[in-house]
Amino acid sequence: MFQPIQIASIVALRECEADTRKICAVYQKRRDCWWRGSTRWMAGGEATRLDVPVAPLRSLRELGSFEFSKLLMEKALVAVSPGIDRAAGRRHVRFALVENEQRIRQATRAIGQFLKA
Repeated sequence: MFQPIQIASIVALRECEADTRKICAVYQKRRDCWWRGSTRWMAGGEATRLDVPVAPLRSLRELGSFEFSKLLMEKALVAVSPGIDRAAGRRHVRFALVENEQRIRQATRAIGQFLKA
């Protein structure tokens, strides 16, 4: 990792605890928002793991994470990162929590609509 970022992180952890807690709270809310939205299209609707329904997605699973990511961008207008840099990543994508909660809700709705189509 870029050394100035490492140094800034050390300073933040040592000297900026209140600010660090605020930032953590923002990302916690975003994660919770993502979780609530994604459980609508997860397997069985259960909030146990992030999986998509099996039956309608067999053909999508065969695409791999890179092609699936491209398709998701094209059809749902949602950008995700393919997990191709990880050993088991061929069938996984990563979601970044960099947008606000409203945009995260929009993204989870769009993904759900795409998966149902």
